Amino acid sequence: MNIPKLKPGSHVFRSTAVCDENCWECRAYDRLLPLAFLGGVLLYLIYFLTLGAPIDFPIGAYVRVKDGQTLGQVGEQLKAKHLIRSVAIFEGLVRLIGNDKKIYAGEYFFSGKESGWRVAERLAFGDFELTPIRMVFYEGLTAKDMASLLAKKIPDFDANAFFAAGQPKEGYLFPDTYFVVPGEDPLLLLRSMQNNFSTHVFTASSTIAKFGKPLPDILVMASLLEREAADSQSRRMIAGILWHRIAIGMPLQVDAVFPYIIGKNSFQLTKADLKVDSPYNTYTHKGLPPGPIANPGMSSIVAAVTPIKSNYLFYLSDKQGNFHYSATYAGQLANQRKYLGY
Repeated sequence: MNIPKLKPGSHVFRSTAVCDENCWECRAYDRLLPLAFLGGVLLYLIYFLTLGAPIDFPIGAYVRVKDGQTLGQVGEQLKAKHLIRSVAIFEGLVRLIGNDKKIYAGEYFFSGKESGWRVAERLAFGDFELTPIRMVFYEGLTAKDMASLLAKKIPDFDANAFFAAGQPKEGYLFPDTYFVVPGEDPLLLLRSMQNNFSTHVFTASSTIAKFGKPLPDILVMASLLEREAADSQSRRMIAGILWHRIAIGMPLQVDAVFPYIIGKNSFQLTKADLKVDSPYNTYTHKGLPPGPIANPGMSSIVAAVTPIKSNYLFYLSDKQGNFHYSATYAGQLANQRKYLGY
């Protein structure tokens, strides 16, 4: 095969033609090509080992940066979670982008792999990439119930702190729909729930004031009604019976307290359960329990201050949820035999 020689100064791709043996450009090309290749490999390795995302970069990771943390502490935290390769390089990048004083505290979400530069950039500019999660708290939930739901649905949420701070505020955590950011401070959510409570209760303030009883007592009664009945009419009827019992010094004997005390409902209770030692036991203690047993909605709060007066002193719910009333204990026993079979 005859390979044509090129004229001096004319160069084409070397797989199809060759220059004269003394062509200095081709000799330089032959020497520089492997060096360029090695240089490219070296640059890639440098990038990969410094700015590239770690191989075990966690997908869907949350990181909380607290107020007062130093840049080095944040870097160590990111490295421990495999979000960056080098603390020193992270610090340098943040200072190059902005400075360590501009790192924004808060919760950061990493949906996928990101370079070291991108991680540093996000913290320098407070790019959290968080989407609030919709939480629905129904009427009658306790602070413990709410904490359990938050632990299941909100990533990196301190449900224990929510419960510890929320339980003393039982009854004042208004049941509603809230949007919670992952990692949010539990106190912020609790404050929002209490503010919501105040706003809603204000709408019935004249009715509450007219009833003439302290709001804490009304909330305890409302929490009992919330767990005892599902509709406003039944709640108002039961409210009339319970306020009447308190007035004549008769124990309330409300079964709704037992899920709060021992986790059992009316159909699970034994005679021994009715004697359990608790200030919330309305069989062994007269008057209202020391605090709400749940967080009631406005229907129950309004029912507590608009009771229906009657001559009834007893009531029971059958297995279909229908209520039956009587003025005497004999009538209550008859209703038990008729509707509950005992």
